[in-house]
Amino acid sequence: MNLDHLLQRLLGRPTCELGVGARLLSTARIRNIRRDARLIRVGEHSIIRGELLTFAHGGRIEIGSWCYVGEGARIWSGGAISLGDRVLVAHGANLFDNLTHPIDHHARHKQIREIFTTGHPADIDLDDRPISIGDDAWVGAGAYVLRGVQIGARAIVGAGAVVTKDVAADTIVAGNPAVLVGRVDETYG
Repeated sequence: MNLDHLLQRLLGRPTCELGVGARLLSTARIRNIRRDARLIRVGEHSIIRGELLTFAHGGRIEIGSWCYVGEGARIWSGGAISLGDRVLVAHGANLFDNLTHPIDHHARHKQIREIFTTGHPADIDLDDRPISIGDDAWVGAGAYVLRGVQIGARAIVGAGAVVTKDVAADTIVAGNPAVLVGRVDETYG
C-alpha cells in the first residue's frame, strides 16, 4: 500500500487501488461513492490528474498500466469502464457509461432531491452500458465517449469529438457525432 492510498484510508475518504508507481496528482479527485477501493483500480505507473467516480448504484473503473488521465477529465461509471495499457485521456475529456440522470422528468427530479438531501441514490436505473478502450488509444482534449462504446487499440479520438458508436482499432475519428476521418497507419505509418 503506498502513502497516498494509506492517507486516504486513514482520512476516511473514498479511495482506490493504486499499482506500483501509480500516482494521484494534486488535481485528481477520487469519488468512490460506495467506498470500496476495489471498484477503482489504477495500474502501474499510471498518472491521474482528473476525476474518477463510481455511483452509489454501481460502477467499476479499471485503468491499465502507463495510462494518463488529464486535468479536468472525468471518468464516471455506474456500470464498468476499462482502459487498456498506455491509454491517454487528455485534459477535459469525459467518459460516461450511463445517462447520469433519468430521462423521465419525475425520476430525474426524485434523483436530484436525493442527491441534495442524502446523496446519490443506490436504487436507480441510469441505463448503464460498459465502455472499453483498447491499448495505446488516445482520447483527445474535450472529447466525450458515451455509454456502450468500445474504442479499439491505437485508435485516436479527436479533440472535442462526441463518440456514440464503436471506434475500430487504428482509426481516427472526429466531430459531433464522431465519424471516421482517417487511419493511423495511413496518416502516420
